[in-house]
Amino acid sequence: MHLCGSFPFGGVIWIMRSIYKTGFNQGNLCKICIIGVTMRQIARIDIKNEWAIKGINLEGLRKVGNPNELAKRYYQDGIHEIVFMDAVASLYDRNNLFDVIERASQNVFVPIALGGGIRTLNDVSKALDAGADKVVVNTAAVRNIGFIGEIARKFGSQCIIGSIEAKKTDSAWEAYIENGREPTGLDVVEWALQMETAGIGELLVTSIDQEGTKRGFDIPLITALQKAVNCPIIVSGGYGKTAHLDALLQVTVPSGVAYASALHYNLQSVSEIKLASDTLEAKHGA
Repeated sequence: MHLCGSFPFGGVIWIMRSIYKTGFNQGNLCKICIIGVTMRQIARIDIKNEWAIKGINLEGLRKVGNPNELAKRYYQDGIHEIVFMDAVASLYDRNNLFDVIERASQNVFVPIALGGGIRTLNDVSKALDAGADKVVVNTAAVRNIGFIGEIARKFGSQCIIGSIEAKKTDSAWEAYIENGREPTGLDVVEWALQMETAGIGELLVTSIDQEGTKRGFDIPLITALQKAVNCPIIVSGGYGKTAHLDALLQVTVPSGVAYASALHYNLQSVSEIKLASDTLEAKHGA
């Protein structure tokens, strides 16, 4: 049985894997309590050759630590979800993170998503069997939009996060694949609508222009997508300080925000980000 996805995008801790792996007893109840939130705080861990890495604009990658140790630390500090991304999957035409996910799922009891190199239903099955709750698809969907429907029919839409790597053009944004290396010619907003129609459960949007810069989110991009699609949106790329979250929430409230540099470089802890988010959501009436 695949324990697939969190309760529909409500930002709650996925408890079934914890019960399945640790057994239902009074000693682990504190680990599996349900926590409702308005906006999910998500740790994004990009991986190359089993090392967590970070770059700027998806380039200039450098090692930042052991992915399993980072995931455990973020979980213990209260992160809502974790996304693991294989940054070099396209180079090898496969995902190499199944063992990383398997190890992480032994100690991390929040929803886990796996992306990078998910190209077949067998890849999806292997990811879920390893302990992931969701898969993230980008390149495979661009090459075959029907792949999204295949996943949805077999595993459910709640398992699918459609990923868009967006880069600003003169008048809009273009979708990229291969970890931001290859342009597709697809308009980001139109492509998001196509993926939603095809069956994704939520959308992970990474601004290539802002990614790793710690200079703030591409708010016009997020606003355009929020107006166009109905599925939940996870914002990724650009967070560096609380003021960036404040600026975002003044305009729109996404389903979730993915953090990388701020966590990996200890600019802020998960608990500090959560406190700031709760305060700002109350301030802006989110």
